[in-house]
Amino acid sequence: MDFKEVVLRNENFHAKPQEVERKWYIIDAEGKPLGRLASEIASILRGKNKPIFTPHVDTGDHVIVLNAEKVLLTGKKLDQKLYRYHTLHPGGLKEIKYKHLLERHPEKAIEVAVKGMLPKNSLGRQMYRKLKVYRGSEHNHQAQKPEVLDLDI
Repeated sequence: MDFKEVVLRNENFHAKPQEVERKWYIIDAEGKPLGRLASEIASILRGKNKPIFTPHVDTGDHVIVLNAEKVLLTGKKLDQKLYRYHTLHPGGLKEIKYKHLLERHPEKAIEVAVKGMLPKNSLGRQMYRKLKVYRGSEHNHQAQKPEVLDLDI
């Protein structure tokens, strides 16, 4: 097919949900900045790293994050950055410094950062379900044969 035929056809490609092939990736969070790591993970969950990316279809892959407790926060974020949540009771706004959050629930820090970078609709919630975060270097997804993905952050 020559260039004229491609121009004359003027077709657009839209991925179909049943035709998307999903892979499993392992990402090691040790020594990586939280925000940069989260944006790369969100991009993979959305499928923006694939040539078949379609904004209204979930074309992303599954991501397993290991060593969540060894993620970095630059500057004074450990003492100044706050994780806020509400208990749904009157006066129930709670605040936790990221220093304490990383000690108690390091998985939560990565999950919150990635969730904030995904679309705020049902498609974003579907993408978020493909994220698995673990505190240490052990995971139970060997059956999916995940590939190790090295991020240059």
